[in-house]
Amino acid sequence: MSKTGSVINKSRIEEIEKICGPKPSSRHSRILFDRGDYRLIRIVNDAFSRGQDFEYTRRQYSGYFHPNGIKEMAETKRLRIAYAMVHLLTSLEIGGMDDRLVALRSLRDEVLDTAEGPMPKNTARILMQIMKEVVRTRDNYRQQLELAHDFRITVSGKPRVVRKQLKRYHLLEMPEEWNQVSFDDHVHDANTKGRKSSTHLIMDAWIKGIRRLRVVHYNYIEPRFATELLEAARIMDIDVRIGIEFSSRFRNKYINLIWVPRGFPDSQAFLCFLEEPAVVRLMNEGRKVSAYQQAYVMELFRAFNHRHLSDLRSEYDVDLKPMDETEFLAFVGIGQKSTLHLGKFIHQKILHALQKKAEQLRTTYCTAGTDERDRIEKWFEEMNRLDLEALVAGYLRPSSNPDIPNPSEPVDDPGVPELLKLSPAELLDRLAALQSGYRITLNLSNVEVEEVLELIYDCDGRISRLELFNLKDWAAGITDHIQAISQLQEAINEQSPIALKRLILEIIQKVAARDLPEKKEQIEKLTAILHDIINLQIMYKSRPLKARLGSDSTGRSRRSHGMGLAVIDTLPRRARKQIRKDIGTGRDIIPIYLHVRKRHTFMARDNVRKAFLDIAETLPFIRWMGYTQKEDWEVLGNAARMTQKGNVITLGGTEKVITNDLYLEPPVSRDEKKGIPWTYVNSHLKNLLKVIIGFIPAFTTFVLTKDWWLLAYFGAFIWFGITGIRNVLQSVLGGGGFRRSPLLRWNAFVNWDRTADSLLYTGFSVPLLDYLVKTVILDRMFDITTATQPVLLFSVMALANGIYLSSHNAFRGLPKSAIFGNFFRTILSIPIAVLLNYSAGSIMTAYGVEAATSVLQKWAAIISKTASDIMAGIIEGTADRYANVRMRFREYRKKLSDLMDIYAQIELLFPETNTLELLGHPQKFREKANAEAQDMEKIICIHALDALYFWMYQPRARSAINQLMNSISEEERHIWVTSQSTLLRQKEISQMFINGVLGPDFARALSFYLSRYPEYLEEMKRFV
Repeated sequence: MSKTGSVINKSRIEEIEKICGPKPSSRHSRILFDRGDYRLIRIVNDAFSRGQDFEYTRRQYSGYFHPNGIKEMAETKRLRIAYAMVHLLTSLEIGGMDDRLVALRSLRDEVLDTAEGPMPKNTARILMQIMKEVVRTRDNYRQQLELAHDFRITVSGKPRVVRKQLKRYHLLEMPEEWNQVSFDDHVHDANTKGRKSSTHLIMDAWIKGIRRLRVVHYNYIEPRFATELLEAARIMDIDVRIGIEFSSRFRNKYINLIWVPRGFPDSQAFLCFLEEPAVVRLMNEGRKVSAYQQAYVMELFRAFNHRHLSDLRSEYDVDLKPMDETEFLAFVGIGQKSTLHLGKFIHQKILHALQKKAEQLRTTYCTAGTDERDRIEKWFEEMNRLDLEALVAGYLRPSSNPDIPNPSEPVDDPGVPELLKLSPAELLDRLAALQSGYRITLNLSNVEVEEVLELIYDCDGRISRLELFNLKDWAAGITDHIQAISQLQEAINEQSPIALKRLILEIIQKVAARDLPEKKEQIEKLTAILHDIINLQIMYKSRPLKARLGSDSTGRSRRSHGMGLAVIDTLPRRARKQIRKDIGTGRDIIPIYLHVRKRHTFMARDNVRKAFLDIAETLPFIRWMGYTQKEDWEVLGNAARMTQKGNVITLGGTEKVITNDLYLEPPVSRDEKKGIPWTYVNSHLKNLLKVIIGFIPAFTTFVLTKDWWLLAYFGAFIWFGITGIRNVLQSVLGGGGFRRSPLLRWNAFVNWDRTADSLLYTGFSVPLLDYLVKTVILDRMFDITTATQPVLLFSVMALANGIYLSSHNAFRGLPKSAIFGNFFRTILSIPIAVLLNYSAGSIMTAYGVEAATSVLQKWAAIISKTASDIMAGIIEGTADRYANVRMRFREYRKKLSDLMDIYAQIELLFPETNTLELLGHPQKFREKANAEAQDMEKIICIHALDALYFWMYQPRARSAINQLMNSISEEERHIWVTSQSTLLRQKEISQMFINGVLGPDFARALSFYLSRYPEYLEEMKRFV
């Protein structure tokens, strides 16, 4: 046998052993992951095991507890986020609507209101995304651990970590001002043909960064579905519109018109509109249309079982049993049955059968002969590349089922619902009678430019929007007709009769060129429109014909882009850079250009004199002192056009290469890969390694460059001690200093991750400052020392240190304010360094130390470092203090606002009684209060418990409450103090804890309340 053949056979044997041999056991190294990661996994899986068993009392009042309040004593933040996400993703049944909304509100409060770091909104987005993945990967413990670790390190809000995770999950960074132009004007939820519940859809839209959404329903909408959608959008602050798509008969086909009722002051008014008798009748007729269309789906279902299933079995040799109708209906759930549902259902069944056969072939492969192995390998290769979506779609096409009447083709039959018999003008007459402030969008999927011209003319300008771009159609290549329609829209909006006439003549010539007898009537109609151009222009003179862009996303196909579009110009610089990298790998720039312009709004600050405001208005460099500035983007209403160079990016992506994950050799799991991933190293070990890595260059520099033993062997320890002590003191002083709560130890304020990062980077500054700058450049090259030019020495060292600090801050992704702040604090440290140098020299001279200047030269870098850290401690400690006070002030302000709302409701319940006096006498209140008033009393107690926790545990809470009390009216201050007195109701509050208002682990919180409320109420008395 030849040497080459021997190598091939050896390679073949190794491959077979890899497939058929024993698999390595799964082992988790002690150096990977944290104990908190394992706890988080247990939390998620425990939440799943509980299913829908959520305590009623806890769910009823959970929304009133602040995420940073007393609930921290009963459940960790990670546990609360896990429960909320699990509940949100598992409660898809109709009866779970209220639970989903409670879960979404809780999730938003936990991840957004408590997000840390300079990128709170982006941090919240990625935390929600990671937790979704943790919930979905319950069958892969190792992957769950990795995700749990990702979640825990991302909670810190470090920009570099957040951006890394955003990139990993293909999410674009959004501006923290949340002013991006991002939208989707055509999406579906689970109530039609989508995959996600309304609440889940809104959550995913917010994660993607979408600010405006239009959810389309077919033929009708249930009020309960509208309720969930509108409330979820309100919670996440998304501008949502509900559209109802109707089919209307036009020239031997159905065209689709989307009706969007508008002009309601709030969501409640819209829900009342849906209950009006005329609207209810329309919705009932729409249900008949849906039933008519869904009957076709069930006919296709039966036809597949009877006609196509046997062909599929024989062609692909799979054991595929007939589809069960009950199972299919359960798969559809609360949605409207569609060919999309049926296609996905059959797709899953075929894939399951292929996976089952794949397992059998893997077993057979180990004992098979050479020819049989070749056949099995070929099967895996072909089946993995098999396009199942296209295969199933071919079976469900009308041409493959000619005996089943297609409801998308108009027929004159008594069984056709009346609503489908209406012309577009008749349908719009019907809708106009219901409400005046509506918008009509024409779906352009199956209409040509001449038909669009006819429709907008026949409907007297009531078609106010054109769905100029449908992402699903674009991905399928059905967009050739859109360019001409875009030109028609531009011509109408320009109000130029010359341009419009020229365009209509071109349309007539194009239709006439087809030379079809059935087009004669259409040409006559277009000619009549040509002679009535003035009237056509008047229709859109006051309200331009606008464009709408949508994805038509259902979340069910890997071929289609997910929901979401954004104008590139309105995204941050890093996001624009990422877009350039992503083009061609799933994310695409669509051929639409939207004109946008940035808008700056200045609002006068409170308590600023008018004279100063006038000066600030004329002098831009001091305008910030008198005005707050808000930046947003304005979209020019009629400025969308189709062009080759668009500026709209898809927020979702597609898979360019789609496989069925059928492999002869199962993919290697992550824990079987070689090497130790740095990302998942235990946090304590990672921090220790950071310190060691930073310590090595510092210690080496001192040992190799110093001849004095103290600096040679202890210089690095001194250097690190300065940085460590500065970080600790800065954190403690920022959190309250010596006036902090007695319940908080000093180390509760210290961020050890930040301290480790600081020590890592400060270690590399030693060779830079002490050796390169001080010794090589200044001393040897320019003879600049503490003896010759001390001011210049410390100035240059400070400048070099500032450049180094700014560089590694930029590398870590910190905001510009931190980068520039760290640069200038080194400049401000120059006088301090000179003063320290002078003081040390004076002391040594006074004690008769010889060659004091030589000693100072050796210590120059440490002196410069000390001065820089003193300034850093002052600046960053002040910044930490300000950040803590601001956060506490915001929390107290929110609590006061909630209390004022509750008091207003109680005032309305007892119009003839002094509410404050009534609440001050518990016995009298219980005698008068009904069940609603008693609930409000419990809510006031919850707010008081949170305020107690703030006071005792949250950094700078006492400073914040002092500021709040000094800034509000006497009445508001009196209401605040009175509300805190509800803590005296020891029996009632204790019973609330026992009833599960905080869940089962309430003992610590109850003990804290009982032991601490007396001293807290004494402190509150000084605000009376």
